[in-house]
Amino acid sequence: MTPAERRLFATADPLGFILFARNCESPEQVRALVRDLRAVVERADAPVLIDQEGGRVQRLRPPLWREAPAAARFGQLSDLDEAAALQATRMNARLIAAELEGLGIDVDCAPVIDVPHAEADPIIGDRAFAPEPARVAKLGRAACAGFLEGGVLPILKHIPGHGRATADSHLRLPVVDTDRATLVASDWMPFAALNDMPWAMTAHVVFTAIDAGAPATLSARVISEVIRGEIGFSGVLVSDDIGMAALKGPMHTRAHAALAAGCDVALHCSGVLHEMAAVASVCPRLTEATLARLEHGRAMLPPTIEPIDFAQASARLATLLAEPTVQA
Repeated sequence: MTPAERRLFATADPLGFILFARNCESPEQVRALVRDLRAVVERADAPVLIDQEGGRVQRLRPPLWREAPAAARFGQLSDLDEAAALQATRMNARLIAAELEGLGIDVDCAPVIDVPHAEADPIIGDRAFAPEPARVAKLGRAACAGFLEGGVLPILKHIPGHGRATADSHLRLPVVDTDRATLVASDWMPFAALNDMPWAMTAHVVFTAIDAGAPATLSARVISEVIRGEIGFSGVLVSDDIGMAALKGPMHTRAHAALAAGCDVALHCSGVLHEMAAVASVCPRLTEATLARLEHGRAMLPPTIEPIDFAQASARLATLLAEPTVQA
């Protein structure tokens, strides 16, 4: 953390922080950084997030950290043995949580519970569990259980669904023209089934059946009518990275629009100092509703974390995934 970053964080007092591979050099360094970030804002419970899904998306990688499988690996196992797949999914999340909790990281931007479609852009692909909504919901709940048992809050991604998008929202704005009834029965179903989870991350996707004028992240109608309404999600709603090319305009305008639409938290990930300062300048104090959602999420964590034999659990997971027809 540079002196300029330290001054900005102390003054702006952000809710929390998100770490990327660029921030993670060794376990000792990450632990020290997490302690330092919380000390700067003088809140020991300031959330520290990371993207540790497994597969293509994991900021902590070997040789210092474990290589976690992609979500699709567990979906493939569920084709053969659903009980084994649920056990493996939960165990994998518990192992991820053990590594994160040991570093002081308490929120993981996972699992992805989007329902993937063959014609969609591959940005989701094997990050998703399976093409059947009910199976996604079951495996997603197993993953959330493993995270929570390990003292880490999961973030459902990407509500109300990114699996049908034919564009990568990192690069441009996806537009989904699917009718509402189909979305309800498919894309939205896993999110509705897991609407009791503590956090969810929005999709930078336009759903023309609901609001043709704005992506879900910036749409008051999608957030109030679909995410909070039809899906029934009542937890902390965080935007996907507002720096992605799917959104347009200055960073402070994007942040303001996300919060005005109903997001509890605007997520900004570039680490560019002047952008962080601009975003902080438009972010008001957290509302009572957001504070209540944050507290409700923290209350979902166990009062004490049961110890795990990391080597034994890793070996058991490898055995479960060793079915000859389960492909990496």
